[in-house]
Amino acid sequence: MASSLAAESRAASSRDPRPRGRSLWPAATLAAALIALPFAGNDFIAYQVALFLIYGIATQGVALCWGRLGFLPLGHSLFFGLGAYIAGGAAKAGAAQPLWWLAFPLALLLPALLAWVVARLIFARSMRSGPYFSLITLAMTMLGFLAAQQWSSITGGFNGMGNIPEPPGLERYSTLYWLVAAAAVASTATLGVLVGRPLGVLWRAIAQNEERMQLFGYATDHVKANAYAFSALLAAGAGALFATHQGIVTPQAMSFVLATEFVIWAAVGGKASPLGALLGAVVVGYASAELRDHFAMWEVFVGLLFIAVVRFLPDGIAGLAGLAGFGGKPARRNANVAITPLPAPPSSAPKQVPALVFDDVRSTQGGVRILDGLSFRLAGPGIRAVIGPNGAGKTSAFNVLTGRLPVTGGHIQVGGRDVTGWTAWRVARLGVGRKMQVPSVFADLSVRENLSVALWAGRLHGRAALRRAPQAWCTPLLEEMLGCFPELAASLDVPASRLSQGHRQALEFVMTVLPEPHLLLLDEPCAGLSPAETQRMIQVIVRAVRRLGAGALLIEHDLAAVAALDGEVYVLHQGRMLAQGSLQDLQADPAVRAVYAGARK
Repeated sequence: MASSLAAESRAASSRDPRPRGRSLWPAATLAAALIALPFAGNDFIAYQVALFLIYGIATQGVALCWGRLGFLPLGHSLFFGLGAYIAGGAAKAGAAQPLWWLAFPLALLLPALLAWVVARLIFARSMRSGPYFSLITLAMTMLGFLAAQQWSSITGGFNGMGNIPEPPGLERYSTLYWLVAAAAVASTATLGVLVGRPLGVLWRAIAQNEERMQLFGYATDHVKANAYAFSALLAAGAGALFATHQGIVTPQAMSFVLATEFVIWAAVGGKASPLGALLGAVVVGYASAELRDHFAMWEVFVGLLFIAVVRFLPDGIAGLAGLAGFGGKPARRNANVAITPLPAPPSSAPKQVPALVFDDVRSTQGGVRILDGLSFRLAGPGIRAVIGPNGAGKTSAFNVLTGRLPVTGGHIQVGGRDVTGWTAWRVARLGVGRKMQVPSVFADLSVRENLSVALWAGRLHGRAALRRAPQAWCTPLLEEMLGCFPELAASLDVPASRLSQGHRQALEFVMTVLPEPHLLLLDEPCAGLSPAETQRMIQVIVRAVRRLGAGALLIEHDLAAVAALDGEVYVLHQGRMLAQGSLQDLQADPAVRAVYAGARK
């Protein structure tokens, strides 16, 4: 039966989660519309639409950060303005100058580099720095606006940098439209491809549960910084087009007003959809330009529209129009499309059990002493159970190891390395896997995507994140675990949020072992399970640990489950190690019986 279940899981996992070519539909549809526009209208309408297409490219950068990765940049006009000033200055220098051709790449790369440095400094400090990030980007835009006004020898001050020529061979009111249209199609196509690749799945996973991503070993601050830099590159490229399109760049190109409009357009069009964000800028921006001439309170109308969309249409116009297949949320998978499963590359996790040493570890938070000189050593394979009354410090011991709690005294070593105060992703890369007390999965991702994110940990390197092949990766351990939990194999395309408590527990455990760590921290994996489910979970844990040759610490209150493990038991009390030994010996220990009686299902 197990072999048939494994075969079923292989067949299920072989289906392509996204049909080939679908990611390019938005760009193809946009290209067709933009080609028809000049013929359906006139050159002046095309000129006006080109301006808002330029704004739309910058809006796509905002939507990437906000709608895909979950952090809101309020200062994209800074990069837009920098790109405009650099490109405008280069154009004024004249095409005869060799540096003119170098300046245009610099107009894109310098703002992107600035964005990357800023994001690395902010996100490396804390993964919960979203509001601070938004405020810092807002402050940067305000500084950029003031600098553009005051640095008149370079920027032209309040009057701006004027007399910027068109690119060679193009005319501002006619043929320049085609360059702008091509750039809009290219940005939409690029983003459409990225959101359908493994990188796009990782972006969504970070937005939903960044802590779980770090526990897999993903350096989420790096991923977010790279995405922010790419979004700044889009804004800077749009700014460069703006300079040649308008022929003048003023400090308003760096203003907070324009930055706010980018956010409004992204929200109205659909922050999760590259095409929606672009159309939001074109439709709302163009309509606002018309209202400005006929309606004195047009800003009020736009503001009310923004509030209404945020309140009632979180996916914007793209969501209302059902543009799931146009760069928004992934469309429903075609179950008849299949690809051949591919063997995943070996995990980069260490292949031996890293020794874990707690040496007089103390942790205090808010004046409360959580751990008080905890000391123990784990070396070699096998499962050790951790028991003790509530508040004894069991979960807190895991938390200080994975960076959730501060270490105020003592040292922690993993594999002979002092990891005291390390972030969770750095600890995970030493071969440490952790299952949380409350199942921690990616609720809006399908079961298949949850498993893929876990499987990619320690395997997805470099350009592999941009290829389709990793979506078909499979390992013998994945097949075996799906054979142990057939309910997961039957629910691969179901969002994890729709799973029952028991199935979420099973899913998170499978996700925890897929990176093949050799030190497992399992925090009450049987919580909320029935006696039969608990028995099966314990059997699967033992099986997985033996297959990996791993060491494991398992927190559990059910003494029947602890007895089934038949391993060494640690008893914690008031943040210290009270006793350790076999369960039978500990149950006879008066000191242990005085503080903990245990429980049975």
